[in-house]
Amino acid sequence: MTPLLYFPSAKTRQGALESLRLALASRLLPDFLLERSLTLADALEKCLKKGKGEEQALAAAVLGLLCVQLGPGPKGEELFHSLQPLLISVLSDSTASPAARLHCASALGLGCYVAAADVQDLVSCLACLEGVFSRSCGTGGSTTPVVPASLHGLLCAALQAWALLLTICPSTHISHILNRQLPRLPQLLSSESVNLRIAAGETIALLFELARDLEEDFIYEDMEALCGTLRTLATDSNKYRAKADRRRQRSTFRAVLNFVEGSECEEETIRFGLEVLYVDSWARHRIYAAFKDVLGSGMHHHLQNNELLRDIFGLGPVLVLDATALKACKISRFEKHLYNAAAFKARTKARSRVRDKRADIL
Repeated sequence: MTPLLYFPSAKTRQGALESLRLALASRLLPDFLLERSLTLADALEKCLKKGKGEEQALAAAVLGLLCVQLGPGPKGEELFHSLQPLLISVLSDSTASPAARLHCASALGLGCYVAAADVQDLVSCLACLEGVFSRSCGTGGSTTPVVPASLHGLLCAALQAWALLLTICPSTHISHILNRQLPRLPQLLSSESVNLRIAAGETIALLFELARDLEEDFIYEDMEALCGTLRTLATDSNKYRAKADRRRQRSTFRAVLNFVEGSECEEETIRFGLEVLYVDSWARHRIYAAFKDVLGSGMHHHLQNNELLRDIFGLGPVLVLDATALKACKISRFEKHLYNAAAFKARTKARSRVRDKRADIL
C-alpha cells in the first residue's frame, strides 16, 4: 500500500490514501506503523505539498488518524511537528480547495490535541483556526459578513477543531479567549448552514462551561439577547428547512439553552462491548465527537483497544477477557435495569447537591 503513495498517477495515490484511511480508522496497526512511520510521513508531506484537492484532503485525514494511532509519544510528536507547518499552509491558502482546507483544519486540531509538544504549538494552532472562522463573525456589531456556501464546511471544521483545543487550553489563555470570542460567536447562529449554527451553539455552551469553571458566578453581559436567539433556534419550525435538520437543530439548541440558563449538561451514554462511557460535559462531548468524526464506525473498536482513547476518557487499561469470562460477565436484562436505575438515582442525588450549593451562592 505504501509504495502506491509515490505513484505518478494522482488517482492511484488517492486510492492508496483512501485504503489507508479506512484501515487506520477500523483497527489498530502498531507493527505496521512502527516499521513505516517515517516513510508515511514523507509520503504525506509530498501529497500535501504537490497534491491538489481530494489528494490533499485524504492526506490530511490520514495524518489525523496516524496521530490517533501513534499517540502522544515521541513518534506522534515528531510526525505532527514535521507536518504542522504544511497543514497551516494549506488551511491558510484561500486558493486551495475547500475540501482540502476543511480536512487540514480537522487534522490540525486533532493532531495538536494528541501530539502537540508544548503550549506554543497549541497557541499557534488556536490562532490559525480562529483566524479562519473569525472572518465570518465580523469585527463587532450585528452585521455578519456573507459567506459562500462552499466555505460553510470549512468554517464548521475550523470552529470545531478550535473548540477541541480549548478543552486542553491553560486557564490563563481561556480568559482572553472568552473576552475576545464570546461576544462574536453568536453572529454565527444566523448562518444559513445548519451545521455551522449547531457548531456555533455547542461552542458557545463549551465557552460558558469553561467560564464557569474559572468563575462559578460568571455572568455574560448580553445574556438576554443570546438566550432569545437560542430560544428561537430551539423552537424553529420554518418549513423551508429539511425536517431532519429542524429536529437536530431544535434538540441541540434546547440542550444549549438549558445549559446557558444554568442547568446541567445533558448526559449521553455510549455503550461498547461490556463497557459504558458517559459523556456528561460539553468538553467531553466535543472530544468524543472529534474522534468519532475521524474514526467513524471504528470508534467502538478504538474505545475498546486504543490506549490513547482509553486514557482520555478514563476507561482504564484495555480489558482482556476470554470466552469463559465474557459469558460470566453477561447479565440479565432485569439485572441491567436494576443497575442502571441505581446509577441514575446516585447521579441525580449528586447533581442535586451541586445545584443546592449553587443556589446557596446565588
